[in-house]
Amino acid sequence: MITENNLTSSEQLSYHKDGYVVRENIFSKTEVIEINVALERAVSKALLLSKIGDVYHLDGKRFVDLDYLTVQFETGRDSETIRVIEPAHQLDKDLKELIADPRLVGPIQDIIGMKSISLWTDKLNLKRPKEGSGFGWHQDSPYWVHNSENVDLLPNVYLSLDDATLENGCFKVIRGSHKKGCLPGTDDGTQLGGFYTDPKAFDETSEVSLEISAGSLVFFNPHIVHGSEPNLTNTQRRAYIITYQPGGLPMLKSGEVENIKIR
Repeated sequence: MITENNLTSSEQLSYHKDGYVVRENIFSKTEVIEINVALERAVSKALLLSKIGDVYHLDGKRFVDLDYLTVQFETGRDSETIRVIEPAHQLDKDLKELIADPRLVGPIQDIIGMKSISLWTDKLNLKRPKEGSGFGWHQDSPYWVHNSENVDLLPNVYLSLDDATLENGCFKVIRGSHKKGCLPGTDDGTQLGGFYTDPKAFDETSEVSLEISAGSLVFFNPHIVHGSEPNLTNTQRRAYIITYQPGGLPMLKSGEVENIKIR
């Protein structure tokens, strides 16, 4: 049975050919406001928890680990501006409920090819006005390949929580780059350089900048090369990224199983 939450045949073709598919304006303005309230609650809680976690620095950025929560701050050893929180669903009940929303889950079931799915990981990406830094070209799969035997079956959904533009650092992909699997990382002498994709390994002329409105979704392959530029504006550029996997499998950081209850 096909529902409005299933991928159409043309969407499935685009996902397999290009490595991503966009669905515009899936969440209403009211829903986006409510999700952003939950997001900011999670950020406030993460900031408090970061005061008691284990602190370390990589390439000038401060990270804090507490149990299986990782909080990454903007560049600067004393920055209090959070850049990434992973995982995030345990910080707010509304975020936890969101991961089972049929508008997210239906297409993911089609991509994975099974009804039973579970959570792999989720993260909040925050680009605060004027100080939100960019993300260099990278794939997700090299981060995960040593922790999952199903790295090809870890599709992501990117929920845009603000209107995304070139100026505020919208999500960008290299169309078709997923077809090559895990690509080599850079060797630039930095601590995190190996996690960024070697520019010689993909064709940057295939770049697509996804200027999408708040409430829109991007479903993307774990192997696709993606990144973004800094936020140069006075507006927010926030996003919630959720990664799923076949049902019954443990999550990335906690090792617990979070099966998705289909609504």
